[in-house]
Amino acid sequence: MFTGIIEEIGTITAIPKKAKSAQLKIKATLLFDDLKLGDSVAVNGVCLTVTEFGDKQFAADVMNETLSRSNLGDLQTGSKVNLERAMSAFGRFGGHIVSGHIDGTGRIIAIERDDNAVWLTVSTSPLVLKYIIEKGSIAIDGISLTVARITENNFAVSIIPHTTKATTLLDKKVGDYVNLENDIIGKYVERFCSLSNNEEMANSNITAEFLARAGF
Repeated sequence: MFTGIIEEIGTITAIPKKAKSAQLKIKATLLFDDLKLGDSVAVNGVCLTVTEFGDKQFAADVMNETLSRSNLGDLQTGSKVNLERAMSAFGRFGGHIVSGHIDGTGRIIAIERDDNAVWLTVSTSPLVLKYIIEKGSIAIDGISLTVARITENNFAVSIIPHTTKATTLLDKKVGDYVNLENDIIGKYVERFCSLSNNEEMANSNITAEFLARAGF
């Protein structure tokens, strides 16, 4: 599990490719305090497993499914990426629950300055948009952000100066694609409600009406 609070920006040093998969080699600094083989690291919001590391560099394999459903396939040598280690049981929960399993990608359609903030507007598919609510949480390239406004076709976030400095968001330009992960709570509630006609669920005291009264 991750929090969406980026620890550092890494640099892609090499991308050895196979027919339908690839390996990412990433230069970093802070991650190596306690990094081990098999650890999970979110790279632009995608949970990857460390397969080798040394000399301030680690490698992770990326399968075809991940390349096709994320923006990792767009990376090149020299690309900057957002990095976050899996959350420590003793750490602060500064963002929101992020699984590292993205729901899809979105395309940046506008970048606008607003005094010390920057508005980022992203268009995405209805399958992703249906879980987005105003003032709710979303992870964009692994960054925990608050949705400021939403329409039928897109949503926008307002980015504070710290986030622009500590992440790669302002390296992006209009037309670029970003990884999106919805708040996990909405997805589980929808799944629960879809099973409401199931006999086991029908005998439960927890119903769609109960959840609605509780604010879900």
